[in-house]
Amino acid sequence: MMLLYSDRAIFIHGFDYRLGSVQRDLEELKADKCLLGTVEALDRIGYRYNFSLGNDESLLSLARHPLSQVLLRAREPRGLVFQHSFAESAVLTYNVNETNVALRTRYFAAEVMRELQLDHLPYLCSFASGCAGFMSVLSTAGGLLSTSLGDEPAICVMADSNPPGVPYDMMEERILGSDHSSAFVVDHEQSGYQLLGINYYSTTRTKVPFIEIVKRTVQMVQELARCLQLKSTTSDVVIHYPNIFPDAWKMVTRYLQLPHVQHIMDGMPDRAHCGATDPVISLAKFHSNASGRLHVVVNYGVGLHLGVCFLKEQDANS
Repeated sequence: MMLLYSDRAIFIHGFDYRLGSVQRDLEELKADKCLLGTVEALDRIGYRYNFSLGNDESLLSLARHPLSQVLLRAREPRGLVFQHSFAESAVLTYNVNETNVALRTRYFAAEVMRELQLDHLPYLCSFASGCAGFMSVLSTAGGLLSTSLGDEPAICVMADSNPPGVPYDMMEERILGSDHSSAFVVDHEQSGYQLLGINYYSTTRTKVPFIEIVKRTVQMVQELARCLQLKSTTSDVVIHYPNIFPDAWKMVTRYLQLPHVQHIMDGMPDRAHCGATDPVISLAKFHSNASGRLHVVVNYGVGLHLGVCFLKEQDANS
């Protein structure tokens, strides 16, 4: 699925995020029975620490901060788009004996919006895109701005914490995760990065060979560049990868054969994989006020949700 944004310019900016307050190293996670795999296997991948919710925290309190900070920087939004990797994160726990359906379906989005007095705004929510959630909220918000009236921005929010009793790593994939939340603005107002296009692919398979992920990512980046008529071979290009599968992403960068490329996997040892929040952190960190510089964001989700998008950096001083 190819989405192009040439008719009316769309920009993303105002990135904010927060991780759980408890940082633990691999030995502490093992002692707390939070790992399935071995410390040695995760260490070889490059993981050292992760972040999890403290005893006085909840995912709701974690998400409140980035959303409130983004709202301070944005005009009155037309609506909010939420995403969770875990279905359990999308609904707050409830009493199994509750007979009032309105009290049983306590959606996360509605609860945090009510706390911030945003309950007059519409919202959308998804969780089926897994850790490719950045791309799914971006395409949804981009659709809202492309096809609806008015100039009001949309706010995107991602939030996830491990369900109780579930280990923080996935043994076969060798992924260590952190509890996280983030938010950003999608707007017609020129700021941050201009969204040029998205290329998105999904399959219902539960397992996909690494070599297929590599080949398909290369193909999708090249297809999108051709459709956008971008001369990426002569431009400085920054590629943002999620904090998983470092060897696979090195192959992608090598096969793209770009002469001026910056390969980014940011903070993997210190904060592990933060799901859909990974690109929020790196886009905020690596904006350098280099007007026109191309950024490629690569997302990968459970099964195979693979997404790439092209962004054009804007000079914040202009």
